[in-house]
Amino acid sequence: MTEPTPHRPPHPSVYLVLFLPFGATFGYVSVTLAYMLTKAGASVAQVAGLVALSLLPNTWKFLWAPLADTTLTPKIWYRLSVAVTVLGFLAFAVMPYTVALLPVFGVVVFAMNATSTFSAMSVERLMAYDTPPSQKGRAGGWAQAGNVGGGGLGGGLGLWIAQHASQAWLPGVSLALLSLICMFGLRGLSDPVREAVGGYLTVLKQAAQDVWSLLIRRLGLLAAVLVLLPLGTGAASNLWAAFAGDWGASADQVALIGGVLSGAVSIVGSVAGGYLCDRMDRKLGYILFALATAAAAVAMAVGPRTAVAFIVFATIYNLTVGFVYGGFSAVALEAIGKGAAATKYNMLASLSNVPILVMTLLDGWAQTRFGSGGMLILEAAVGVAAAGVFALIVWTTRGLTWRGVFGGGRVAAAGQA
Repeated sequence: MTEPTPHRPPHPSVYLVLFLPFGATFGYVSVTLAYMLTKAGASVAQVAGLVALSLLPNTWKFLWAPLADTTLTPKIWYRLSVAVTVLGFLAFAVMPYTVALLPVFGVVVFAMNATSTFSAMSVERLMAYDTPPSQKGRAGGWAQAGNVGGGGLGGGLGLWIAQHASQAWLPGVSLALLSLICMFGLRGLSDPVREAVGGYLTVLKQAAQDVWSLLIRRLGLLAAVLVLLPLGTGAASNLWAAFAGDWGASADQVALIGGVLSGAVSIVGSVAGGYLCDRMDRKLGYILFALATAAAAVAMAVGPRTAVAFIVFATIYNLTVGFVYGGFSAVALEAIGKGAAATKYNMLASLSNVPILVMTLLDGWAQTRFGSGGMLILEAAVGVAAAGVFALIVWTTRGLTWRGVFGGGRVAAAGQA
């Protein structure tokens, strides 16, 4: 009798493809809608509110994440979620960019981003089960590359088409088709077998126990604290389209920064950040990447106000944000283990989106009060302060030496404290 062929994990680049629709939903809001509505007369604060509304479901998605762990299968959830994403893009295709429709845009944005969380949850569950411990960083890096790369496509491609196509419906239809194509990334992946058995309530109880076991371990608790702090939020990039005029950037240049160029450098940063986190303490990597983002914000604030400078500094900033996103997934995958993977990952992801939402609103307020330079300086200062707070927390709970602050070995098993 022939031995069954052992299952080989897929190349992590498949997660890039599967994450594109999730990233594209946010990218369309933060770049295409932001730029077009600003040109139509919306203020930076109004645009920041719309962007924050698109982030809001991501701060609460852990509440419905157990559904992804306990019902249907990851592949079915993914297909259903992407189908709603497609409908959302088609709705944008028939809506004119006018300030009067801001409330309607808000409803569509919220609904679309809320349902798109299930596509991300599905991929996270597949990823948690199919990735060896030594490759958590690179898998997370490729997944976040799809997230930020999708943001670049949804934003930059959408804006470029909106500026150059005579048919106003073309941006939404193009992104709807792109989202449908991404479903082919599911081929070759296997749905994980549920570890918990029994009825629905039994499985939910198992998920709750798994989440609790994450929080009572030091590794899981530190991961939760780390992602809740306003470190490397990349909030300024959510508002490029709204304040690019201060650098004299044109619509095509904004589309470049929010699209192809942003997607390319963010993908490089995410993948590289994930690989680096497999070779060092992952929490330390996350903090170093966040401090690099703060440095990029300061450089942009004090640099020249020209269109070329905007492209250069925004590109550097986007690159560092890509590193942070790759670092986040590495930290999260290290901490969650397997059981109730979607619930635990999305608990950490929900926490991480709270500071992004808050900093986006704070950036919108600061830009109105202090100008774009003051906004960038404030964001950097908050990030540096948060890094100091986390270092102090780890220092007081583990030891007084620098090695004690960030020690812990190259790869820590999820079951270890």
